Amino acid sequence: MSQPANLRLILSDHNIQKLALPSGIPVTVEELHSIVQATFGIPLDFCLHFKDADFGNKFFSLVSTTCIVDKDTIKVVYIDAPPTVTLTLTDVDSSSASIPDFSPLTFDDGCSSASSHDTLPVSPRPMTEIPAQRSKGWPAEFLIPRFSANTEILLQSGNEKFSCSGNVFGTNDLISLLPDILGNLAETIFEYTAYPSSANLSQVAGALVKKHPCLKEPGSFNGCYGWIQRLKYKMNNFRCKHRGTGCPEIVVNSLKRKASHEQTPAKNVKKAKKAEVNYLPPHPQGETSESLEKEREELLSEVMKKDNGQVVAGKMAKTFSLRRQEVIYEAPAIRDFMQRWPALFDARQINDEFKSITTVSLEATFMAKLDQCTQKLMGVVSSRGGASGARIRQIKDMLLEHNTIEMRREVAIRCLVVYLGEKEEDLFKEYCDNEEFETSFESHVMKIAIVGDRSTPGSDHWMATIVMEGTKCLIEKDIPRSCALLMGIIYALNISYCKKLKYTFEVFQKLFLGLDGLRCSAKVIGLKNTIF
Repeated sequence: MSQPANLRLILSDHNIQKLALPSGIPVTVEELHSIVQATFGIPLDFCLHFKDADFGNKFFSLVSTTCIVDKDTIKVVYIDAPPTVTLTLTDVDSSSASIPDFSPLTFDDGCSSASSHDTLPVSPRPMTEIPAQRSKGWPAEFLIPRFSANTEILLQSGNEKFSCSGNVFGTNDLISLLPDILGNLAETIFEYTAYPSSANLSQVAGALVKKHPCLKEPGSFNGCYGWIQRLKYKMNNFRCKHRGTGCPEIVVNSLKRKASHEQTPAKNVKKAKKAEVNYLPPHPQGETSESLEKEREELLSEVMKKDNGQVVAGKMAKTFSLRRQEVIYEAPAIRDFMQRWPALFDARQINDEFKSITTVSLEATFMAKLDQCTQKLMGVVSSRGGASGARIRQIKDMLLEHNTIEMRREVAIRCLVVYLGEKEEDLFKEYCDNEEFETSFESHVMKIAIVGDRSTPGSDHWMATIVMEGTKCLIEKDIPRSCALLMGIIYALNISYCKKLKYTFEVFQKLFLGLDGLRCSAKVIGLKNTIF
């Protein structure tokens, strides 16, 4: 099962894809399920079926990956199918049917507007409601919204003139259109983030002039520099208007919440910096900090009960906004936070918290991307010479001792750290026994401590402990999984990356998890272009 494999995957009747498995067919069905979900971005719950040749190529539920081999066919079967809407038509007696009275609009002589009696009331456009929790991150391709009917007509006419003569709108022509264009764009941007980056605004401006070329700016080097500046100031004004509605991620940066010596607009602005979608969401409708605090207190007793995972998960999801406010507003020490939220420091809850923050599945995405690029990554790192090359060759020799999927993943991560010019010792620390670990773990700020003897294949006499700020956060038996969960803890507690491993964590975030992958350092961009 260690050989690379390819499977024929039926996503729907009209969508059949090839699933590449560089590390071979996974050991468990759950792992294969996660790879399929992460690779093809399937949002719905589903199970897998396989085609059995012994029964005339009929599909059966996949309960073990030993049932399939290279080039077999598997099928995605959705568990919760979309609801079906049924329309029932009945005969209606024409004599009893109610026919609405459409009276023609009457106009006064010489006047182009309808009389007050016949004019339909037009309600003002309401301000965008604050989303309780965003369900999607920044899109790879920003879709320009539809503007008002009058604006669309003028833009269509302008686009036709541009295609014929190359003429664009002048400044005077834009004056009447700017409020509608910028207002709609600001509302659409706010659906993804309250604080768009310069790259985000540049993407929006580029999409705008691409869809409506009559809005290009002849004097701009890219045709949309002025639109970027307009959007920047519009988002500032848009946030000011929303501050009064109580949006937490905007209110947190209001001057009255800052210390007297820090009351400047640009001082200590708290905003998403690692592509967090729900950085500081509002409380669920009908809930307050006091009611959620009671839920937290109940959670402390629920977490002590056995086989109570479903209840704990429900209360953790309900109190998500309260935790985020504590993390962002107070930045508590990890030791103190563990006492208030012990349920969070569990692998399942770290995965759920990460998905609530980013809308991305943590372990499934991380492992799928790591497996996808492992073969090319090992080819790239093997080209290194000198001391780095010698260390990479030593790491690769680990495969000769234990050639398992977990070991292949670990070797790829360790080689990646060395290839990026950083030190393994800054991420991993190995101890011979627990006594040695207990005497020194409090000095670690961010580390994965490996305690015990790993020389014997299949030995259980070792463990990997994630240590943050001198506190033991999580214990695992899988090094690659520990790396993924470390990323989850960093996001859950809004912790900055270790400077000594900035490139490693950048690869974890932007290449393995696909978060903010458009903005990478030169070193990571070069690696990305090589292995993907």
